[in-house]
Amino acid sequence: MSGNWSQPTYVITPTHANLSHSLITNYNLTEKVLIGTFLCILIVVAIGGNMLVCAAVFTDRKLKRNSNFFIVSLAIADLLVAISVMTFAVANDIQGTWAFGIEFCNIWISADIMCSTASILNLCVISLDRYIHIKDPLRYEAWMTGRKTVCFIATVWILSLLISFVPIHMGWHFSSGNNQQDSLASESCIFELNPIYAVVSSTISFYIPCIVMLSIYCRLYMYAKRHADIIRRTHTAERFQTPQQASDAAGKQGGSYRISDHKAAVTLGIIMGVFLLCWFPFFVMNPIAAFCPTCIPDVVFKILTWLGYVNSCLNPIIYSIFNQEFREAFRKILFPKCLLEYRSKSNVNQRQGRKVRKSEYAPPLVENGTQQPGYTRKNSREHLFSDRITAL
Repeated sequence: MSGNWSQPTYVITPTHANLSHSLITNYNLTEKVLIGTFLCILIVVAIGGNMLVCAAVFTDRKLKRNSNFFIVSLAIADLLVAISVMTFAVANDIQGTWAFGIEFCNIWISADIMCSTASILNLCVISLDRYIHIKDPLRYEAWMTGRKTVCFIATVWILSLLISFVPIHMGWHFSSGNNQQDSLASESCIFELNPIYAVVSSTISFYIPCIVMLSIYCRLYMYAKRHADIIRRTHTAERFQTPQQASDAAGKQGGSYRISDHKAAVTLGIIMGVFLLCWFPFFVMNPIAAFCPTCIPDVVFKILTWLGYVNSCLNPIIYSIFNQEFREAFRKILFPKCLLEYRSKSNVNQRQGRKVRKSEYAPPLVENGTQQPGYTRKNSREHLFSDRITAL
């Protein structure tokens, strides 16, 4: 195995270590305390949030579905980022020295690449799963079987393993002309990267999944908007008796579906916006640092690296908080007694103060006063589709 020890920070550089000494950033005691406290908070949030997601899926029967196991795989990847990567990155970045040995340095760097890649690839698989789920919800359960779910998850982790541990421990990431003795000049764990490996790893870990996610979510939103328009036109044509009633109700239905379209757009925008904000700057910097190691200041590299780690803190919020079933499961885990009291009071208030409308119980009528054939099935498809949209 090969180790690379040249400066007190985790830096990507394809040349001899002594060329990057000008990039060293030293912190005083106050800065170390403030930065360390903030980074430790991020680690605690990442660990707590991802453990909560895993606990919710495995303890709530309603969440034990194949689609949610992709979210569990994402949570495990982010949990490993927090435990095995972020914790040691705090000590390495703040103290300026690596105190855990050469062998563990290679393991830590490999774990960093593997877990970050697995997190991004899981996001890509989740986008594909949701596209299939919304495009054909009635056939989804038959197509996305447990075996296929396991195959998708296994592919993500195997690919992440192959792009991380194998090249690092085989020394394929080294630049030509470097030797191990140059890498042992100081007591810090850094990652030496040649341009070929930088481009290949960045493409597999980020650029290809990013393109796939962008295309899927764009098609997903367009399909959702088109489907909502079809449902609105169907209700407008079939539900009301007179043209005036149809016109008034069409305005109300149009407003509700515009709200649904807006919610879907906002949700998809948050998903892609947070992902690009966290990872795009790092993977732009990654190849640049390989071709020009002195072009990226040390403080910039650290900030962009930790910005990518922040995505592991935000994923549990984005992929769970928008789902009502996950919110209920979180309440059961965190506030079980409060939840029971809240539910009992809510049920009492609903029974006492609810105004019952006839439209809630009576199906809509057509002009001859009879229920239209096929209405129940259309209404069930509408609610199934709406549930998938709000579960984004």
